[in-house]
This record gives sequence, C-alpha cells and structure tokens, in this order.
Amino acid sequence: MYVCLCQGVTDGQIREAIFEGCCSYRDIRQTLGVGTQCGKCACLAKEVVRETLTELQTTQAALAYPAEFSAA
Repeated sequence: MYVCLCQGVTDGQIREAIFEGCCSYRDIRQTLGVGTQCGKCACLAKEVVRETLTELQTTQAALAYPAEFSAA
C-alpha cells in the first residue's frame, strides 16, 4: 500500500530499506524522502518502521536461542 503519495513510497519499500540497513524513521526519511513534502504520511510511516523493527528484533531473538538440541 502507498504510505507517502507525494514521493510514491509504499510500505514494502520502507520494509526493504529497513532490511537493507535503515534502523529508524529518520533513516527512512533521508533514504526514501517519506514525510518531506506535506507530512501527512509521517504517522503511518513511523508505524510501519516500528512494526518492522519489532518484527526483526523478535525474529533475531528467536534465532539467537534455539529451542532444544539433543545429541544422538
């Protein structure tokens, strides 16, 4: 879905930018230009960033602690 109509940025592009190394709304704003024109998209863009970063942290935490290992 489009998050920023002024710059033509979608939620997928925001997520992809995070996967490529952006780690804050400020980074996303500088990289994609979200929120630099009218600013109406800022709340939704921040929400997408927050959700994606939380999802990444949860995934990484799950990988860091494997459930169980039993030697045969």
